[in-house]
Amino acid sequence: MAFIDEAKFFVKAGDGGDGCVSFRREKFVPKGGPNGGDGGKGGSVVIRAKSNLNSLIDFRYRSHFKAERGEHGQGKDMHGRGGKDCLVDVPVGSVIKNAETDEFLIDLAADGDTFLAAAGGDGGLGNPHFASGTNRTPRVATKGHKGEEFWLKIELKLIADVGLVGMPNAGKSTLLSKLSAAHPKIGAYPFTTLEPQLGVMQYKYHEPCIIADIPGLVEGAHSGVGLGHKFLRHIERTSILLHIMDAADENVRNNYHIIAEELALYREELAGRTQILVLNKIDLVDAPELHELEMYFQQLNQSVISISNHTGEGIDLLKEKIVETLEQRKK
Repeated sequence: MAFIDEAKFFVKAGDGGDGCVSFRREKFVPKGGPNGGDGGKGGSVVIRAKSNLNSLIDFRYRSHFKAERGEHGQGKDMHGRGGKDCLVDVPVGSVIKNAETDEFLIDLAADGDTFLAAAGGDGGLGNPHFASGTNRTPRVATKGHKGEEFWLKIELKLIADVGLVGMPNAGKSTLLSKLSAAHPKIGAYPFTTLEPQLGVMQYKYHEPCIIADIPGLVEGAHSGVGLGHKFLRHIERTSILLHIMDAADENVRNNYHIIAEELALYREELAGRTQILVLNKIDLVDAPELHELEMYFQQLNQSVISISNHTGEGIDLLKEKIVETLEQRKK
């Protein structure tokens, strides 16, 4: 299934029904009073966050959401029925903005959160409302009010316990498949991951944790370079970050600092986010060189775990470290 994390859509609330002009027509009552009913209120468009959704794929096939209009009032004081609301379900973590002004409207961060996207129009008044001592037969009723309508923009920020970041081809997608039951597309070419991937890690008797693999970042990603810039927002909600590095890359030290700087430039708070540095592909590095790398990153006051996606070395140790770190974060 395609992963859609941005969409533009139109919402239109129902118009209110018109009020009615009517008079009593009863035998032996020559001058019956006004009895026109009020129009019904139009339905509203309500956006609701649902935890069982993780993509905006539905918006690819539907971009207009319209609530039902209110019914018109009728004689004999019969008020029009109110229009039904239109409920739009979106994933938890959806941010709603005005598409024309880019104004932030709401962040639906919890399951069941709702947002009134467009309010239904009020119904018109029937002619009894205009009766008075000097006008006992009013022939006036009001039209129903128009329902609100807007073009909105929705952006999805994944909610995950762990976010995988790093340069393209650092081995993030393969690691996700080792840590969870996810099956991301993996290939030996730049930008293997073209969209965020989710996996669930089960480890012994601990609670499952959600892992998000974010497309590879490059220098300048925070300002729109490469593919990662549009996905950086997905790491904002993660509890911890796994910074995956290719230990066999001669520029591994410089690559680390590039990614660290991009995270800080995108959002300063991310620079202080709890991280675990993962040195991958250690099967391609000799022991002295690996030891030197581990010492270098430890001197930066970072937790370092060395692994090999190819041989499986260190994977269980990394799982244990992830669970331990998440539990410490909850305290």
